[in-house]
Amino acid sequence: MQAFIRIIVVLALALGINACSKFKRYDGPEVTRVVILKSTRRMYLMHGEEALKVYEVDLGFAPDGHKEFEGDGRTPEGSYLIDRRNPRSDFHLSLGINYPNEADIENARKAGKSPGGDIFIHGGPRLFRDKKRDDWTAGCISVSNKEIEEIYAMVRDGTPIDIFP
Repeated sequence: MQAFIRIIVVLALALGINACSKFKRYDGPEVTRVVILKSTRRMYLMHGEEALKVYEVDLGFAPDGHKEFEGDGRTPEGSYLIDRRNPRSDFHLSLGINYPNEADIENARKAGKSPGGDIFIHGGPRLFRDKKRDDWTAGCISVSNKEIEEIYAMVRDGTPIDIFP
């Protein structure tokens, strides 16, 4: 039996198959925009006017309204870009959103507060991996680990993201 398992592993490696890897490949149409509808807890990966994929999402622990400052538990609203990726995220994988923009910084400054930052689309925390949960993040957008693997493969840095109420 061990010899059989070794043969399967050697064949899988020789063929470039790694079922255990969180890094997936995507060869389909380009994702030209990510759209988040906070009210319905949905994320759409768009190619032009066509939704390639739709995901249910979890939001910040106080999801109503636009993020105004660090610690408010809100998920930002507005137009941003995917600007970075973290393959070693504490939340499986993550894609960074370029929040705060200049207007976010100015609004927080007027209130005498920090706008915060480090807003990501990410998987579940290791503690809750692939379990159903309600809004729980500090302002990020969360999907399951399996879903973030797809999203991470499909969405490129520089992709616009629109987050609507």
